[in-house]
Amino acid sequence: MAVMEITNDNNKFEFREGEFIFKILQKNGIKIEVPCGGVGTCGKCKVRVVGGKISPLSSEELEYLSKDEIDRGIRLSCRTKAFGNVKIELLNTDENHKILTDGYMPNLKINPPIAKKIINLSECESNKNNYEEIVKNKLNVDEISDIECLKALQKSFNSGNLTSIFLNDKLIGIEPKINEKIYGIAIDIGTTTVVASLIDILNGTEIASETMINPQKEYGSDVLSRIDFANKNENGLELLNKAIITGINKLIFDLATQNKIAVENIYEVSIAANTTMMHFLLNISAESIGKSPYLPVFLSGKNIISNDIGINISPFGRIYCLPGVSGYIGADIVAGVIVSELLKTEKNVLFIDIGTNGEIMLSKAGILSSCSCAAGPALEGMNISYGMRAADGAIEGIKFNENGVELKVIGNTNPVGICGSGILDSISEIVRTGLVGKTGRLINSNSSDNEYKNLIIEKNSKKFVQISKNPEILVSQKDIRQVQLAKAAIVSGFLALLDENNLTMEEIDEVIIAGQFGKHLTVESLVGSGIIPEKLGKKIRYIGNSSKTGALMCLLSKESREEMESVSKDITYYELSTKENYEKLFIDSLNF
Repeated sequence: MAVMEITNDNNKFEFREGEFIFKILQKNGIKIEVPCGGVGTCGKCKVRVVGGKISPLSSEELEYLSKDEIDRGIRLSCRTKAFGNVKIELLNTDENHKILTDGYMPNLKINPPIAKKIINLSECESNKNNYEEIVKNKLNVDEISDIECLKALQKSFNSGNLTSIFLNDKLIGIEPKINEKIYGIAIDIGTTTVVASLIDILNGTEIASETMINPQKEYGSDVLSRIDFANKNENGLELLNKAIITGINKLIFDLATQNKIAVENIYEVSIAANTTMMHFLLNISAESIGKSPYLPVFLSGKNIISNDIGINISPFGRIYCLPGVSGYIGADIVAGVIVSELLKTEKNVLFIDIGTNGEIMLSKAGILSSCSCAAGPALEGMNISYGMRAADGAIEGIKFNENGVELKVIGNTNPVGICGSGILDSISEIVRTGLVGKTGRLINSNSSDNEYKNLIIEKNSKKFVQISKNPEILVSQKDIRQVQLAKAAIVSGFLALLDENNLTMEEIDEVIIAGQFGKHLTVESLVGSGIIPEKLGKKIRYIGNSSKTGALMCLLSKESREEMESVSKDITYYELSTKENYEKLFIDSLNF
């Protein structure tokens, strides 16, 4: 056995020689982001090797690492094997990420599924021969079958007061004291981010929100890479499950402590997520979602005892998982349908959640149909040469003008990379200024009279658009292709839905953009990059994080919960891969 030392983390551990560095780190609980799942196609899992014997540079590393990085000892951890004792330095730790928490909320009548009833036991009739019968009579319930509730009866009669907890009129808990407080947590589990809000269920107030990058990111950037990780590793599913449960517990603990609320007074957690994330949350294999015909194990909403899946709230706590539609139209999109009131509209409305997975819903005067497309991680800054998440130092806005390139950088600091909104802005500007042709190929600057041609540079016989000189940040031809593929996936998706519903583009009355990523995109970059056709540009409306808002509505309203369950069964899902002539539609959508 050899020893690996992390010089900037004061950590040492043993490993078996010949293992990839990222595998050694993961086995020892060290977080390292591997968006591609460790197959060498993203170039993001960089570490610096300070000393020790390692494998030679791979072809993937020669492609993704600059000469300067190689000279500094930077390596891709998924392509580098360690032999003997080795010292490394971790790079690119996540700090100050910009995550969307807010969203549009429709009018809502507060009628929560969780409720309490407090009784003064000294006022109860004592003509019964046991405590259970006295309480059953007072609460008007048929039985008290929960052992913890039975245990609480003795203490309740000693104290003289009892607080009963009901979920949808079913007794789920008894506390031997007066306790009127009821709090809940609404959670959106995205592929990239997790957002949690603390809710006062009695008055419907959203007290505070906390966010984090989805801790499963170190096992892959998208659902397919995580499914693949779970399939190929003996304990892969358990690792994915543990990561998200640990993350959720941290968010809940932070919300409770920062707002001086006892965790024991949180009685329900309502969760919206895509179908794969929901399976991993419940420690259920998502293997069948990753292959045709893409069938999940379950889609219906679930009421689960919180202790059964390890989420730390009240001993009587419950978890509600919102229902989904298909393997790739999950509860997060069902939540968006209810939040944006697509059932109630008489208009023709396109609902698009833009992210790693592109989910599209069409409401044809209240008749709902859907499809999903693999937009991929490019639109969120991954698989992009200088891509990064939306954190301090990320370029989020780009404009080309007579003075050169104008940048908007998160944190108002020096740029270190480009996040999703920045890469889409850059593509929009590259298209607007004619630096690419219709097919997306960069122009030949030597034979062009384009006034922005000086932004195109050549390195190793490859063309790049220079976004920043110091530090050097470039957009490559490959980056442009990645965005083209994402754009084509989304555009072909909603065109296919229009075709299935015999609608034309002109008949669309409104385009609703939802999701963490979508909120940061301007109309100009959406239209300029071609994701939204120009004729629909003036019809765009943003609703923010509708997934979390839908989870919140389910905490506060029985009617919303019932509506979610009902509508999830009435949405038609179209599998694009089986649509006639879809391949031609996709290819046509590639052009700018």
